[in-house]
Order: sequence, then structure tokens, then C-alpha cells
Amino acid sequence: MRETRRSQPGGRRVASTSVATPVARPRAVRRFGALLATFAVGGMLATLAIAPTAPALLADPAAAAGSGSHDRLQRVSVDAAAAVPGVSEDSYVASTGPETLIEGGTNHDWAELVLVDGAFPVTDANVTVILRWMRQENGVDNWWNRNNPLNNGNGSGGGSGLGSYDTLVTGAYYAADSLRRYSFYDAIEAALEAGDDADATAAAIWASPWAGSHYGNGTHWSTRPVEAVEAPASAWGR
Repeated sequence: MRETRRSQPGGRRVASTSVATPVARPRAVRRFGALLATFAVGGMLATLAIAPTAPALLADPAAAAGSGSHDRLQRVSVDAAAAVPGVSEDSYVASTGPETLIEGGTNHDWAELVLVDGAFPVTDANVTVILRWMRQENGVDNWWNRNNPLNNGNGSGGGSGLGSYDTLVTGAYYAADSLRRYSFYDAIEAALEAGDDADATAAAIWASPWAGSHYGNGTHWSTRPVEAVEAPASAWGR
């Protein structure tokens, strides 16, 4: 920086002013700066060159397929003779709660209640044979007679099977208890456990001491369907 003085006409002097003097930069510094600028621009161009280009989104896949773009899609072919793994379907029987059966109130419900109380499978075959058994003992129109549909002596106060229960619920409990408790009903118990053959269970009933007549060894045993008949609510204790 240098200082200059100026004089106005008439010999008067004015205040001095300072003027900045350009400072010369060394030549090496200027070259280094130029190289840095060059590298910066080159690096930016290289980054842009290697950056992946975002794929264009197909607004309408169907239209794209019609335009020939489907050739770029991956295709998977399955041989028609290829084996398809089998699907395992486990069989099961839904259990019905006692309250639902009591609310239903029919002879079909009572047959199921005996099975539920005895922890036997509630299958079609088991329900069918219990219903046929009930019909042979008391008929259908009055199947709830003495609340003892199977004429069971256990817990009813009648050793010959002519005793009574306070409700059908109690009668179902003692029928199941007899089948589980007494060894001379083991064949009936085993057949009900299998739960898949009403005729086999019926044969076990005939051979047992449940009835002195043994149901004529099947000659007094009907296999026709048993219609559903509802018992009075009072018989269920409702």
C-alpha cells in the first residue's frame, strides 16, 4: 500500500489517501489452485458417470406388456408332470359343551351328553348307537321316562334299572359312569373309544349283562334312523 497526497489549486493540500497495492502471488500457488479446480471438476464428472440410473416405473403393466417390454420380464415355467406335495388334512371332532346340549334338550343331545361325560369321541357312529340303545329301552316318544333313558341301575336307586334320577343331566352322568366304572362293560367302552362302527358297539352291548334279554342278540334291535324328540324343560332341570 502506498500513500498519495493531492494539492488543490491555490496551493492548498488535502488529506492523504491510501491506495492498496496489488500483491503478486507466487506462480506455484497459482498453478496449484488451477490443479485443484481441475481435479474437482473431473471428480464431479466421474461421479455422475458411474451413478446408477433409476429404472423408469411402468404406469400400466398391461400396456407395457403390449409394447414388447414383457420380453424383459422374468418367466418361470413349471413342468406339467411335476409332482405336487399332498396336503395333510387332520380329522377331528368338535366337542360340544354340556350347557349347549342341555339347552338343545332332545334325545340326540342327551346321547351326546353321555359321550361328553364319559370322555368318549362324539362321532356319528357313537351318537347313532346310543340313540338306538335308548329306543330299545324306553321308546322315542317318552325317552326321558324317569330321567333314565337307558334304564341304568347305577345311582338311580333301582338295581333292576327301574330307578329314577332327578334330572336327565344326572342320568347322563351315571350312564357314562357305569360304562367307565364296571369291567363287564369293557367291550362297550372299547368300541365307543374307537367310535367308528355303530354295529360293532351294538354287538358289544348285546353281549354285555346290561339287559338280561341281551336284546335277542340283535333280533330286538332296530337300525332305522331315530328322530329327534325334545324332552320337557323340567326333565333337564330347567
